[in-house]
Parts: sequence; C-alpha cells; structure tokens
Amino acid sequence: MRILIVTAGSRGDVAPYTGLGRRLVEAGHEVAVAAHPPFAGLIDGCGLDHRPLPGDPRELIRARARAASWDEARAAMAAFLDRLADGVAAAVADGADLVLTAFGPAALSRVAGEASGVPVIGAFLAPACATREFPLAGATDADDLGPDGNLAAGQRLLADAGALQAAAVAGLRTRLGLPPATARTTGADLRPVFHGFSPLVVPRPADWPSGVEVAGYWWPARPRDWRPPAELVDFLQAGPPPVFIGFGSMAPGEGERLGGLVTAAVARAGVRAVVQAGWAGLTAAGDDVLAVGDLPHDWLFPRTAAVVHHAGAGTTAAGLRAGVPTVPVPAMADQPFWAARLHRLGVASRPLPLDALTAESLATAITTCLTDPALRRRAAELAEAIAGEDGATAVLGHVGAVGKR
Repeated sequence: MRILIVTAGSRGDVAPYTGLGRRLVEAGHEVAVAAHPPFAGLIDGCGLDHRPLPGDPRELIRARARAASWDEARAAMAAFLDRLADGVAAAVADGADLVLTAFGPAALSRVAGEASGVPVIGAFLAPACATREFPLAGATDADDLGPDGNLAAGQRLLADAGALQAAAVAGLRTRLGLPPATARTTGADLRPVFHGFSPLVVPRPADWPSGVEVAGYWWPARPRDWRPPAELVDFLQAGPPPVFIGFGSMAPGEGERLGGLVTAAVARAGVRAVVQAGWAGLTAAGDDVLAVGDLPHDWLFPRTAAVVHHAGAGTTAAGLRAGVPTVPVPAMADQPFWAARLHRLGVASRPLPLDALTAESLATAITTCLTDPALRRRAAELAEAIAGEDGATAVLGHVGAVGKR
C-alpha cells in the first residue's frame, strides 16, 4: 500500500513520523512524508520518500513574533495556510492509497483526500479532542480549569482553529472542484485518530469518543548514515555527563541574547553543557560548553545528566525516553501543556517560561535537577515503563485492516 504521511511545522513535528514511517516500510508498505523542504535530508536519510510542502515555518514563527497585533499574526498564518493547502493537495495527488495526517494540516488533508478518493486517518502528537479531564494543549496556560472549564477551553481552541483555517479549506475545495462544505470541520472531527504519546504520560480521557485512541510514542528513526561528531564524543568522554540545553524552533534571531543567558547559567550552576543552536542560532561560550547543531536526541540525551528544552512534543518524548530530569522552558502552542505535564509526573523542575527566563532561574532549576534524587528516580522509572510500549502497533493494525478491504 502507498502511504503518505502529511505533517507541517518544525523538526519536532516531523521526526516522530520517520519512526512510524520506517515501521510501515518494514511491514511492506511504500511510505512518503510530505513536509517542508528543510527536512528533506532527515526524511531521505531515514529511508523514506520526501514530498515537499511550500513555506518555511521559521519565517512564520518570525512573522508571528514581529506582529504588532493578533489580527496581523492571524493574517500571516492565513497566508501560510493558503500556500500549504496547495502543497498538501499536490502531495496527495502524487499518489497514495492512504493518508496519515498530523493535526495541523488535518483539515487540508481531508479535503485533498476527498478530492482524490483516498481515506485519511489522524496521527496526532498532542491531544486534539476536547475533554473534561484537562484543557487541550494551547487552550490556556492553566493546568486545570475544572471539568466544565477544561471542556469549554478545548472546544474554544478547536473552534478557533477551524475559523483560522476556514478560508484555506474553502479555497482548496473550490480549486479541487468540490462543493462547499456543509459545516466547518477541524482535525478533531477526523476518525479514527491515533495519538502518538504514551498513556502513562497522558492517559486516554474517559469522555473521548470511540475511534480516538492513545497509541504510544512513535520514536524517531535515526538517519542511517549518521555518526556522532568526533568533537562531541571527545567532549562527552572528557568529564562528567553534561547538561543539554536547546530551545528547538523557538526564538529565531534571539541566539545572542539567549546565549549570554545560557553561558551565565552554566557558570552559575558549575556544570558542563552541550548547547544546541536550534532556530534561535543559540550560542554559548566557555571551557565546559560545546555548541552543536541538529543531531538525534535519542543518542545524546541518555548521555546527559539533565535536559533543558522548550517542551515541544518531540523533545519532551525524547527526554522521557532517556530517563533524565528535565528543565522545561515553554514558549507557545502545546509547550506549556507538556511542561506542566512533566512537572506533574515528577520528572521535571517547575516550568520556566522562555519570555521570563533569567540566568539565575535557569541555574537554580539545573541545580535542582542534578541534586534532587526523586526527580532522577522518577525519570528512570517512567523511562523503563515507556520502553515496554510499542506505539506503532495500533496504527499498523489499522493500516493492515484498510489494506484488506
């Protein structure tokens, strides 16, 4: 069966699907991943075909950061979605018997699938169905609003997402010769949906409808020709395990400011550190600091004493898998949700919002992670439990059933 995985966003929105895609290939399927051009090397290196989607998510993040008002930010997002819509349609039209879609482009994937007569199922990295048990990621900074408040916040978030995408969805339907939709839809309306995170991290809510499941993590595949840089291997061997510090796709253009903050925090905490540049272009200096670019977190994180990151879904999963304590530094979208969840699980310090981060607060949180035995013990226990799960199984089973129809 020809399977197309559609995802949009940063590296953390792409990497987990390389692991799921490899499992599908091993089961005998042909797999392509539709994603932005910067991730072509990652996808190809994992033995999967890449189909390009237009737009650069880095530019979108910069545009949102520069926006003087919410209306200006929405306009930037709407323009991005309109370009993305044609890319999703072209990727599906290139040939597929089944589409697996991330939440962000789900509404567009459904339209493209309808036009091509291809079934579409959800493969989401964060909870995307409103529930009374917690507010959906991105709905609020609060961890719990009570049952009615949680449900209402989730419903508002999904309604806002539908409204934001409405013009792009309507335009795509017109361009593909489809009749206007009778109702506004979002990715939350898709069935079935498989969520790629562990039920030990977010148990399946009891009030979710049938066909909406929590499958378990889809661990990223490691590019086949990847080898750790000799400089990194030497640094790791030259002293005690370092702390990893990286903010992923956050804060583009703020590398110098954040680098100074990180340099000061590392010195205050008296630790060695591996600092990942990310989209911020993060730089840090010092005899006990090594700067690195993109590399597989599944290789590096188990070799660290703790990890400091922005709490995106993919990086959160990598930290949990490694069994080391975390300092979550969330900035936007689903990150406050995962940061709060890590703290509640007892594997992380209290979240430090990126826009309020200081050298002092970061140094204190790092020291807490390194000196609190309960954090390290709980992180190791949770990693061991998650290691026994196989998040791809449920997806493989459904794909197999579709192929027999």
